[in-house]
Amino acid sequence: MNRYPAWKYVIIVFTLTVGVIYTIPNFFGESPAVQVSPARATATVNSELLTRIEDGLTAANISIDASYLDQTGVKVRFGDTDTQLRAKDTLQRELGDDYVVALNLLSNSPRWMAEINALPMYLGLDLRGGVHFLLQVDMDSALTKSADSYAQELRQLMRSEGVRYSRIARDGQTVRVSFRDEEMRDEAVPVLRQNVVDLNFRSADTGGEYRIVASLRPEVEQRIREFALEQNIQTLRNRVNELGVAEPIVQRSGLDRVVVQLPGVQDTAKAKDILGRTASLEVRLVDEEKMDPTNLEAAASGQVPFGAELLYDRDGVPYLLKREIILTGDRISDAQPGFDSQTGEPAVHLNLDGRGATIFQKTTRENVGRRIAMVLVERGRAEVVTAPVVRSEIPGGRVQISGRMTTTEARDVALLLRAGALAAPMEIIEERTVGPSLGADNIDRGFRATWMGFIALSLFIAVYYTMFGIISVIALCVNMMLLVALLSMLQATLTLPGIAAIALTLGMAIDANVLINERIREELRNGTTPQAAIAAGYERAWGTILDSNITTLIAAVALFSFGTGPVRGFAVVHSLGILTSMFSAVFVSRGIVNYFYGSRRKLGTLPIGQSDWYKQRPAT
Repeated sequence: MNRYPAWKYVIIVFTLTVGVIYTIPNFFGESPAVQVSPARATATVNSELLTRIEDGLTAANISIDASYLDQTGVKVRFGDTDTQLRAKDTLQRELGDDYVVALNLLSNSPRWMAEINALPMYLGLDLRGGVHFLLQVDMDSALTKSADSYAQELRQLMRSEGVRYSRIARDGQTVRVSFRDEEMRDEAVPVLRQNVVDLNFRSADTGGEYRIVASLRPEVEQRIREFALEQNIQTLRNRVNELGVAEPIVQRSGLDRVVVQLPGVQDTAKAKDILGRTASLEVRLVDEEKMDPTNLEAAASGQVPFGAELLYDRDGVPYLLKREIILTGDRISDAQPGFDSQTGEPAVHLNLDGRGATIFQKTTRENVGRRIAMVLVERGRAEVVTAPVVRSEIPGGRVQISGRMTTTEARDVALLLRAGALAAPMEIIEERTVGPSLGADNIDRGFRATWMGFIALSLFIAVYYTMFGIISVIALCVNMMLLVALLSMLQATLTLPGIAAIALTLGMAIDANVLINERIREELRNGTTPQAAIAAGYERAWGTILDSNITTLIAAVALFSFGTGPVRGFAVVHSLGILTSMFSAVFVSRGIVNYFYGSRRKLGTLPIGQSDWYKQRPAT
């Protein structure tokens, strides 16, 4: 007798129930929608905002299919794209700059499914359409920026330790410390080596001047490169979140590149503008001693005074700034667009973190009557936004940037600074756009190929193994359902390689059933009773099934570990498919066989497609 205990059937029923619930949302389709999320730290998302949005749309005679509040903001679904675009413009005017109103696509599945996280799987760029960017990080700029920081650290260290020096200047990615005599240099060497372990120090005396040249250690240089890449990735993710894009992909590609994919994005020009703009903020002192017409004219002709840098504002007015960077954008805790209280011009209001506020307060206290320049570095080009005179010490870390900006520019600059500072400039070196129609065509062809393969396979198995073949097909359907349910539960992104992995999973899953059925037929040929053949077929085929699936799983794990992008997506889907196929082909199919045949005391034959040249042994 072949019987499953009741608890095993409970597991099968429970698994199938969960699988059905989490698979169904993928068949409801999507509708155009808008997503409202906060743009300011003080902006709140609650039921009052939802009511305000619904009332505003109703007043504008815009019909709503559904609206609800979730963790990411308020989402409103519409019947067509024209209504969606009208609603976006209406809400943007109604809510102002406090909120980001972004276009989106939402599932039509019932709300109660979303509440238990039964959501459809994400579709990748090649299936849904959208935009793909490949950005390259300027690592030399990251190292140069780090050298500037170390130059400032050495300056503070020498002052605090009372070590005399002539000057400290950055030369490329190294820092030169100059002394008047050899004794001063020898006194500084042990102090520097003891307190700054990230740098290598060597003596370099030239032209009667005694110098120490500091350079980054190789391991420190590698750490700076890794940090620059990771911080830029995090910054890009923040910017994508500000755009309100759903299911973005922001990931590393190689040593100095980042891939950004925005599936379903309709406003691609805005996405390119925000991601392509690599704005970071620098606070620097104006070199007042050198700001005379003679020096400015010489600097314009290429003879920039030592220790200074020539930059221009939007109107072409030149400034000679000290190379020392007092603060950078990574000290910004919040940035909001607004207006200058005195002139009424659009402005950006910044809040600095604790360390940044302390540094800025000390700088303004020591430089009353001097000018401090706010420099915006964008796409490798530095521009002086404003250079106000410090009238008094500025405590509290509240800073304002203004200078002939439009309202839109102030909002975009605030968004970029609020999203985080880039550790190094980035440049878009590749851009691809996939239209929605092409994505729909990819979906149609991919799933058509999968279903045609599934139907052909099912027909062959059902004909060749008769009733046991039909059971194998049922197990195959269960496998497909569980795989889709797992992808939906994990909120994985399905791409064309993922569809290929699903097709491969079908072959792997049916292979297990073929092994089991052939093993049962072999036992029957050897004269084993039908009940014993069923037990022996499943038990003896299990070892072979396990070995073949484990070896395939090892290959899939290797693809995931060493591959990138589509290769990793293929590996994830294939790995999950292997696990679900082992469960369905062995556990579920045997449960069905045991339910129909395992309890029969007298089982003369098995409908497993046996040929006439052998006969099954009757039950005893």
